[in-house]
Amino acid sequence: MPDFVAHVALGESFTPVGQLRFTQAGPRQFSTFAYDPAWIENPRAFAVQPSFPLDAGPLHTSGQSGNTRDALAGVFADAAPDSWGRRLLERAYGNGLSEFEYLTLSDDICRQGALRFLDDKGEVIRGNATDAVPRLVDLQTITAIARAYEQGKEISPEEMQALAGAGGSGGARPKANVRDGDTLWLAKFTSVHDQQPIERVEVATLRLARACGIRTPEVRLELVDTPFPVALIQRFDRRGTARIPYISARTALGKTGTELGSYTEIVDFMRAYAAEPREDFRELFLRLIFTILVSNKDDHLKNHGFLYVGSGRWRLSPVFDVNPAPDRNPHLETAILEGGAHDRSIRLALDASEFFEITQADARQMIRETARRISDGWRDALRHVGVSGGLAREYEAAFVHDQMEIALAM
Repeated sequence: MPDFVAHVALGESFTPVGQLRFTQAGPRQFSTFAYDPAWIENPRAFAVQPSFPLDAGPLHTSGQSGNTRDALAGVFADAAPDSWGRRLLERAYGNGLSEFEYLTLSDDICRQGALRFLDDKGEVIRGNATDAVPRLVDLQTITAIARAYEQGKEISPEEMQALAGAGGSGGARPKANVRDGDTLWLAKFTSVHDQQPIERVEVATLRLARACGIRTPEVRLELVDTPFPVALIQRFDRRGTARIPYISARTALGKTGTELGSYTEIVDFMRAYAAEPREDFRELFLRLIFTILVSNKDDHLKNHGFLYVGSGRWRLSPVFDVNPAPDRNPHLETAILEGGAHDRSIRLALDASEFFEITQADARQMIRETARRISDGWRDALRHVGVSGGLAREYEAAFVHDQMEIALAM
């Protein structure tokens, strides 16, 4: 098969960054990226991901058998849709899509981060001839289309392409990007398969995180009085129409395949690349404590990220995808210590505080205060999004457990 080629550019100015060449040969998929000489000479240039230094030659990435997603380097994979978006693209364009097609058939406006992908004519490569991002006022319509898709109902090709283009990155749950003026929001829909009020609870938990001093995106609930409410989360990789470069922690740590990681590895990355490392150490430690105390099930490396702040430096992005799980095994997706257990343990977090450059006394105080805010506030936070009575009791085990008792007693 012929190679696919995309010219990689940055932001609204389409500043040339490099060239991405993608090859599919039977079941094998691989790609090569090379920086544009003009980018290397640009005084504002930076490595698009830490493992791709500006002085390196062509950089090769290969997808292993059974794990073709690694056919694109991490920063490009971060911009591509995940499970939900991939399923939509397959429905719209057919099965057998390559990793390059998953990346370039999603809508340019919605891709995570600031990288753009252009053809030889300098035109943006996109699945749709026109931008298909729905407006906020169309939220009820796009919700109905997503629901119809989940139920296997007939959807017009135009509706399918619109939903696929705006599908968004990350996770398996139904979602779409929506515009409100110049502001881009990620709309997370209630699934027809949901047994619990997941979108309501995610909004409540992000508000609880903010009350604990954690940086969060703007978040609110729409269609509140319907059976299918929508969580709206403002895209933090946008500032108005400006795009902000983004990498996931998985990309930052250079992980591939099914490799897991640890919080202390993220700290090591921040020590080398963060603009304000001590500030980010403290923020990450606070998030670790919060994750343990709210029984968050989604703290894998794709759900931690970094925004580029200039001069070769990155900053921990606002927190996202925090989902309490009262019925899940008490383990973390990301281990606290490199090579250590994945136990969801406050004592283990306390023991690790020195790696975050936080004293034990300071760590104890952070743990105790966070536990008190969560313990005092989770019921009200749920009530404010319409989760009370029996529904709230179903979530009680996520907030009231042995780790909370240990934390309160610190």
